[in-house]
Amino acid sequence: MLVAVSLTAVLVTLIPAVQALARAARSVEKLADTLSREFPPTLEAIRLTGLEISELTDDVSDGVQSAGEVVKQVDRSIGSAKKQAQNLQVTTRSVVSGIKAGWKTLTRKPPISGTNRRSDRLSPSQRSALSLRDSGLEDRYSGGYGAGTNNGESPRLRSSEGSGLPGDAEDFEEVSKDS
Repeated sequence: MLVAVSLTAVLVTLIPAVQALARAARSVEKLADTLSREFPPTLEAIRLTGLEISELTDDVSDGVQSAGEVVKQVDRSIGSAKKQAQNLQVTTRSVVSGIKAGWKTLTRKPPISGTNRRSDRLSPSQRSALSLRDSGLEDRYSGGYGAGTNNGESPRLRSSEGSGLPGDAEDFEEVSKDS
């Protein structure tokens, strides 16, 4: 009898434990069912999100490269515009200098008849020296080409020597300063 009472007490206490185990088993079954239904679509959504992120990353990198190329083109265009502006500035200065030189030439007083242009710019002492020199040149070269001690040189001044007139240098300096 003692054994029967002990078995009965164990069975009475075992029934609620088995019921709790049955409830836990049902909960685990429901959880497994829910996971089997919901987990694959969630994983698929995560995979698709990863693919979209990689596509967006590629698009952004392409956009950055395109923007870089546009910036380079704009930079080249600005450089080209700058060169054209500099060329225009140089051309404008040249045109203005030419117009000024032309205006000075047009507004210059005509030489007085009977005098040559060279002597207009000279002081009286330089004029007399020039007239003496010119008269001496006429005497030396009146014998024809090659006569005298000029070694075949022309009586004209060489272009590297300049005219020696003070007005020429001033005109050249004015034109140079204007440009």
